[in-house]
Amino acid sequence: MSRAGGGRQAPGPVFAVVIPTLGRPSLNRTLQALAEAGPPLPRRIVLVDDRPAQQCDPLPVEVPAELAGLVTVVSGAAAGPAAARNVGWRAAEEEWIAFLDDDVVPGERWTARLAADLAAADSSPLATAGTQGRITVPLPEDRPATDWERTTAGLATAQWITADMAYRREALEAVGGFDERFRRAFREDADLALRLDAAGWSLAEGERHTVHPVRAADRWVSVRAQRGNADDVLMNRLHGPGWWRRAGAARGRLPRHLVTTAAAGAALGGLAAGRPRLSAALGGLWLLGTAEFLTARLRPGPRTRDEGVTMALSSLLIPPVATFHWARAQLRARPARWCDGTGVWP
Repeated sequence: MSRAGGGRQAPGPVFAVVIPTLGRPSLNRTLQALAEAGPPLPRRIVLVDDRPAQQCDPLPVEVPAELAGLVTVVSGAAAGPAAARNVGWRAAEEEWIAFLDDDVVPGERWTARLAADLAAADSSPLATAGTQGRITVPLPEDRPATDWERTTAGLATAQWITADMAYRREALEAVGGFDERFRRAFREDADLALRLDAAGWSLAEGERHTVHPVRAADRWVSVRAQRGNADDVLMNRLHGPGWWRRAGAARGRLPRHLVTTAAAGAALGGLAAGRPRLSAALGGLWLLGTAEFLTARLRPGPRTRDEGVTMALSSLLIPPVATFHWARAQLRARPARWCDGTGVWP
């Protein structure tokens, strides 16, 4: 596939689309939806192949005929989505960079609505760095959503997520792009938004729509997601303890997880020290915390056997796993030096 600069585009903001990918089949649907969205075409589409280096076969992708000649594939470093997006926007030359995930479906007339969003940003008296698409997460209509489906549905109200987020090249250059210390698809978008805000830029919500389907996941997905607690430690170090409010992020249950895990550890310690009454009291506190967590996750449904087993097992594991990732990040973290607008350590 060749690098392109000659897609026919109506007068207006010039934009490129950057899609980091691990080669998932959903990428084909994303590109097909882009083709079906119609004019104006992006000036170019950059696919960042972020698979591990040992996967040296060509990226498995089917490019629609409408986009032929616009798509180029560049290699990432398998260092996570923040690093992959940096590779992508630096490989493009356009004044606007529209980031999409490789599992989203751009909506009807997405390109025209994106162009309108960018034009509105250009005409704003404020220094608008970026514009966010509106995300829809389809949920089952015939049953209550599972815990994982509800978690994914939270993307619909999240701020500045790069599932569909367009940034001005000048703004990305001003703050150095995404912080590549965020190696997961978590908080790297909020970090960038806060750094841009600190540097005097504004962000806007656009009118375009994108669908974010719920990916299939095993019963341990919520346990693996607890690695994000390490990213929250980095956010605290970079932006101070009030970043939650400024980024419009949910505070989460980490404080409760810490108490529940401490109670379990202290109960085992009391048992080892020959203090059975203290151990029993602390064990009861652990059981109460775990039961409350399990109940909160089960209550919305669906109350199927499989969902019940998943919730029971993961609710036992999440508090200690969350505590582990948080504690390890605290031990590894450098002393707090809050962000000055660049996000770079002094």
